Amino acid sequence: MKFAIKDPPRHFTVGHSVKFEIKDCGSLALEADEQITFTTESGAEYDVARKNWGFYATPSLNGRLQSFGLRGVLIRNRLTSRYFVLLVERERESDCERYLEQESCDVVAWLDSTETLDQLRVAVSSL
Repeated sequence: MKFAIKDPPRHFTVGHSVKFEIKDCGSLALEADEQITFTTESGAEYDVARKNWGFYATPSLNGRLQSFGLRGVLIRNRLTSRYFVLLVERERESDCERYLEQESCDVVAWLDSTETLDQLRVAVSSL
């Protein structure tokens, strides 16, 4: 693992209806079969694992991610037609909903129940 800190961080503005600043603090390069864990003040955890073919972008959506206090959600931006997967802290769903409304986004599906994921699998396999 190699971490390259950006000091000072690069600042840039994002957002559609409400503009806010993001700070790009650095870059992290993982070798194949290395993992990094991100944590929040509330104790939620998020793992990213590198493989020789790419990345596991999340822990299992309906397993470990839940036990880490996060919920996966697929969203679509109505203005750009771009899709995103967000990880929302449990008990912060209302904050996320307010953010999605201000950014003109819709929830396509919460990705944290086996039932929902199985329904998506069946729907996609019939295409």
